[in-house]
Formats: sequence, C-alpha cells, structure tokens
Amino acid sequence: MGQDAFMESFSKTFCFLKCKIYFLLLGTCSTFTLKVPSHTVHGIEGEPLVLPVHYDVNTTASEIQIIWMLARPQSFSRYLLSSVNKSVVPDFEYQPKFTLIPLNASLLINPLSFSDEGNYIVKVNVKGNGMVSAQENIQVTVNVPVSKPVIRSEPTSGAVEHVGNITITCSVRKGTRITYQWLKNGQPVTASPSYSFSLNNDTLFIAPVMKDDIGNYSCLAKNPVSEMESDPITPTIYYGPYGLTVNSDKGLKVGEVFTVDIGEDILFACSADSNPPNIYSWIRRADNTTHIVKYGPHFEVASDKVTQKTTDYLCQAYNNVTGKRDEMQFTVIITSIVDHEKLVQKGNALSPLAAITGISLFLIFSMSLLFLWKRYHLHKVIQQKLERRPATEYKKTQIFSGHEDALDDFGIYEFVSFPDNSVPPKVPSNKYVSCSDFVQSYDVHGTVYEVIQHIPEQSCSDH
Repeated sequence: MGQDAFMESFSKTFCFLKCKIYFLLLGTCSTFTLKVPSHTVHGIEGEPLVLPVHYDVNTTASEIQIIWMLARPQSFSRYLLSSVNKSVVPDFEYQPKFTLIPLNASLLINPLSFSDEGNYIVKVNVKGNGMVSAQENIQVTVNVPVSKPVIRSEPTSGAVEHVGNITITCSVRKGTRITYQWLKNGQPVTASPSYSFSLNNDTLFIAPVMKDDIGNYSCLAKNPVSEMESDPITPTIYYGPYGLTVNSDKGLKVGEVFTVDIGEDILFACSADSNPPNIYSWIRRADNTTHIVKYGPHFEVASDKVTQKTTDYLCQAYNNVTGKRDEMQFTVIITSIVDHEKLVQKGNALSPLAAITGISLFLIFSMSLLFLWKRYHLHKVIQQKLERRPATEYKKTQIFSGHEDALDDFGIYEFVSFPDNSVPPKVPSNKYVSCSDFVQSYDVHGTVYEVIQHIPEQSCSDH
C-alpha cells in the first residue's frame, strides 16, 4: 500500500516536471496566435463544460503539441492530457472525463464537478522551421443554479407609520455564490435613511415605516449561471387619515358652503385616505352645542325638515389603529327659491306656454290699474275736499260755474275768489259799469277751485 501511494505521487510529480521542461524548452514566438474567448468560465455542476481555445499558425508546422493542466489552490498542478498532431494522449486517471474537441485545442469536461474548479492552463507548441509556443489561462467556477426565493415580512400583523419597523427576509433552498437584490414595484431598492440591508443583502430593514413605503416588494436571487425572482409581497402599513373631503350629489358648493333649494334632499359623502378605513361621524352644531347625528361615510339632509335656514355640520374621520383623526366643517344654506323646472318635475300641471300667458295677462292688468289710478286720483282728492265744505258754498260754486253738478266738470282747475257772506256786495253807482267789472269787484275773500272753461255771457240783471 505504501509503495503504491509513493509510486502514484512520484508519477504525478514526474508529469508535472516534464510539462515544465517542455514549457522552458519550447519558449515563445510571435509567428502564431493563441486566443481564448474568456478567461473566466462558469459551469453548472453535473453538466458538461467546454473551454474554448483558438490558435492560428502562420508557418509550415510539422508538429503541433497541445497540453492541458489544472492548477488548484493549495495543491499540486494536475496533468490532464496532451496531443501531438491531433493524437490525444490522456492521463489514464482522467481519461473518461477530459477530452479534446477535434480540430482545435478546446477542452471538454464531462460531467463537471466541484473538484474540477480551478485555473486551467493550455500550452500550444508549434514545430516547423523553428519552435514557437503560446500559453493561456482560464478560470473555471462550478455552480448550482438557485431555486426560487421565498420572502417573509415581520411583523406579520403590520406596522404603524412613524412608529413601527418592518423586516423582510429572502431565502433560497439551493444555489451557490448567491447575491441578492431587492425590488420595489419592479425597481431596485437603494440604501436611504429608511432602507438598510444585512451584510449579504438577504434582509431588508425599513425603519421607521412611512405611507410612501407601501408597495410590492420582491427579492431577486442570482449567481453566475442563473437568477430567480420571488413572488411579491405587500407589507401592511397603517396610516392616515389624509385628505379629508366632503362632497354632495346636489346643491351648489362654494368653498365649504352648500346651497340647497327648499324641498330638496341632499346626500353628503365624507372620504379620507386611511388604512384601515376610517370611522366617520357626522356632527351638527347649533346654539354653541354639538351632537352626533349619524355614523358612516354618507349623510342625507332633508331640507324641508330643517328648522334653520343655515346649519353648520362637521364630518370627523377617525383611524382606530393609528389613533389619528381629521375633521372638516361645512355649512348648509336652505334657499326658498324653487325654479319652474323643479316645479314641473314635482307634478305641476301648468305648461310653460300657460305660465307665460298668465304672466302676460297679469302684467297687462297691473298696467291698466296703474293707468286708472293715475287718471282718477286727483278727482278723488277734489271730491273729498268738496264734501268737507259747507253746503251754501257748494251751491254758490254750482251757480258760479254755470252747472248743476260740479262732478261733471272735468279739466284743469284754477284758484278763484268768492265774496264773504258777512259783507254784502257793493253795486257801483255808475250804470255803465260792465258785468265783468262787477265780477272783479265781487272776487274777494272766500276760495274754491273752479273749472276753467267757456262761460256764456250773462246780463247783470240775472244777478
């Protein structure tokens, strides 16, 4: 047993020294090129892996030698195989696993295992007019694809904004060389005053939580050969109420004042952004007192049952988890003007044409009354004054006017004079005095309104 182990160790050492001697003797030359597409190749455990190598010979070559070796940390380098003019000479120990792909220097590893991880060295020697050689290194990693990650959030009951914290953890069942990335609504999450990560990035800390932290969180687990994203979760965050508003289905809204026609029912709706949903209370203010009239997001006011023309109301929203509340005051004004269109909707039998006709007749009748009132108003004043005068003066007025009834005299009136009863009229001694002069001498003392009109000439003997 000890001798066999010694011989195996000696054989490996001898092969290694032989390869070193080849490298030293062959040297390098620029008459041909050796290329590898990548100096790092990631393989999947249990699957075949090809290490691609390409070389170009610019001179006539009599012999081309290819040598593959594997160097691993903290261990001796291993001779894998060699070939001369496409004739492969494998190491007997690794013969079924390592082979050359025909017509080039690429190495096939099948199947790949974790022991195959390391630095692979390829050496190509070309013998022609002289000796040229080139060497390249390829680093090989062996990986296990990641499984679909699973995330969980703590606490499961949720957290209150500005107060609580949330921790989200990502885990996978299998996989190697895993790196984690956190996504919120499909976008990467970066470190901030509210977001921090564990050392290997598999845990996300949100402290303290805010309303803006609400979203769909997912974890992306990946390694050099695969990546998988978890199903999203939405952590529960309690917040609010925010943005309280009061709206109505009817009426005219100006600021926080609603104007409603009498007889019209109006439905109010109160809403605010909150989680969990708010508890709504409707409060009426009157005579410096308040009392709750209804619970719930809706409140109906029947305007014909409201005793006051102007009433103040208050909608209050309360979140029983966050302990916060918000409120909004508004005023309802009941007006007594009901337009014709609403009367028609409530069963008024009058058509629009009939209403217009009625209004026109009313205007004509009113204008007629106004005309008659202006026409006879002054006559009534004269009649009232005449009724208050003595009967004797009224008779004198009748005789002087030349009519039996003064009520028949219509026209423009003038101020005239009549003699006093206590002083007899003086008849002039001159017989040639005219009747008009006599009337002028008679025109003294008492007054009355007389109609100005044509009075027939009368002889003095009539008086």
